[in-house]
Amino acid sequence: MPTYDYECQTCGHKFEAKQSMKDPHLTDCPVEGCPGPVKRKIGLGAGFIFKGNGFYITDYRSDSYKAAAKKDSESAAASSSSTPAATSPAPAASTPAPAKPTGT
Repeated sequence: MPTYDYECQTCGHKFEAKQSMKDPHLTDCPVEGCPGPVKRKIGLGAGFIFKGNGFYITDYRSDSYKAAAKKDSESAAASSSSTPAATSPAPAASTPAPAKPTGT
């Protein structure tokens, strides 16, 4: 349930209230004897709280980033499978040297 910040327009009292998003805004100051109206302030809200293990920055990448990463990995895989045959030098032939004739 969200927490909202309020401030009294008459006495300046600041307070927080946990309310549903569907609940109407508060209108009266909770300080005894203060008839002032309150105004809901814009709050910063809360950040994400990750509990447990297994949360990685790559879990929340954008779709365009994922598509580009997939394209890069596919092109790298395709080039690495054809690269060894095309760029590596051919092994030297291992044929025996011709025999020298013996003098007769």
